[in-house]
Amino acid sequence: MAIKLSRRATLAIPLGAVLMPVLPRLAYAAPSIGAAAPDFSAPDQDGRTRSLSEFRGKVVVLEWTNHDCPFVRKHYNSNNMQSLQRLAAEKEVVWLSVISSPPGEQGHVTPEQAKALTGERSAAPAAVLLDPQSRMARAYAATTTPHMYVIDREGVLRYMGGIDSIASNRVEDVPKAEPLARDAMLAVAEGRAVAQPVTRNYGCAIKYAPGA
Repeated sequence: MAIKLSRRATLAIPLGAVLMPVLPRLAYAAPSIGAAAPDFSAPDQDGRTRSLSEFRGKVVVLEWTNHDCPFVRKHYNSNNMQSLQRLAAEKEVVWLSVISSPPGEQGHVTPEQAKALTGERSAAPAAVLLDPQSRMARAYAATTTPHMYVIDREGVLRYMGGIDSIASNRVEDVPKAEPLARDAMLAVAEGRAVAQPVTRNYGCAIKYAPGA
């Protein structure tokens, strides 16, 4: 599938940096561990409007993604992300991939392209949510792709941060890294406390829609 991409360079977060949320001027209240996760309303790849409240009673994982980001490719090319998505399904966890790239920016896709990408990569999210106006990104203060969140069955945010502990775009680092998001997902699914509820996220900067 040929997807036209912006020639604008992907912004990789410096590997040694502590990431700070890139918040809009009129900022939402930052999401907080132990508090209600922000609700959302966004269309999926099939045009169906999905919301967090729809999944009450289920553990939910949010994965911010940009298919052309080298940090995202690291986890898809290694099959790490697909394995996590399938593990989520086995545990009856709802995995939602979120694309917040606005039109004209790297990673922006149409619903048809989102569906094609899911098939080409053998990905297995419950749904792909399209957020080109950055509403979900703003609500969750999502700053990079990937950026991971885990929400419990009562709608409470239990984890936010990185997918793992090695901030690189090298496939060979995947098996060496501490699987932070995986551990958090399993802890929440099994009713245990998350050992590290907030961790450093890394990846390509999410470009918010104009005015966001």
